[in-house]
Amino acid sequence: MHYNVIVIDQHYHGLNPMQFGYENCAPLHDFGPAVRTHWLLHYVVSGFGKFTREGVTYDIGPGEIFVIPPYVETYYQADEKQPWKYIWIGFTTEEAPEVFLPPVISCPNIGNIFHEMLSCNKLENGRSAYLSSCLWKLVSLLSEQGKNASNYVDMALNHMNSEYANGITIQQIADSIGINRKYFCSLFSKQVGISPSEYLIHLRLNKAAELMTTYNQSPTIAAMSVGYNDIYHFSKIFKKHFGVSPREYCRRRE
Repeated sequence: MHYNVIVIDQHYHGLNPMQFGYENCAPLHDFGPAVRTHWLLHYVVSGFGKFTREGVTYDIGPGEIFVIPPYVETYYQADEKQPWKYIWIGFTTEEAPEVFLPPVISCPNIGNIFHEMLSCNKLENGRSAYLSSCLWKLVSLLSEQGKNASNYVDMALNHMNSEYANGITIQQIADSIGINRKYFCSLFSKQVGISPSEYLIHLRLNKAAELMTTYNQSPTIAAMSVGYNDIYHFSKIFKKHFGVSPREYCRRRE
């Protein structure tokens, strides 16, 4: 089911609604590759699908927004077995708020605002103004969340440095800071220079080396202390990183 709500262009300064609607997508429903002439936000109520923007594909599920900027080529397709149900809003703006720049947005309670938007169907003269106010409320919520690209990476680094010994995964880190895994990896690699997986490995191995040489711990204790339960796997990855086995590394520093 596809439903468009008529929105009259009021040429508001700031966030100016252009279109609004919702859809229960058919299996494998897709659109594009194409470009739009205005901003478009799709909030996923339920179901799954894929969204491609600037050559990067994201898996999008419930509670996430995929963002289509003007004049940027995108493509999206609903899942075959569990297709999307989403609410969308299109708008123009003289300068897009920074919170709308990521390709995928996830934020607690963000769905409440999109469900509020559905009430615009009961309005006539005030429909555009109401939707504009909802967009500003969305900006307020996302701004209050206070997570720009640098914030995300800083939060991830703090999380890694405090939880590396507990076998934390990249997916768990992305979940903890509330963004899509692929988007997180892209942000992290761009800012830090290596992938989050590489950073986590380097962090663990350097901490293990410190435990063995500075605190005289055995390779087994060092491995367990930095999140490696398999000593053979630890030895293999340690040698790949440092060029020598853990015991040889210790011997050379005696």
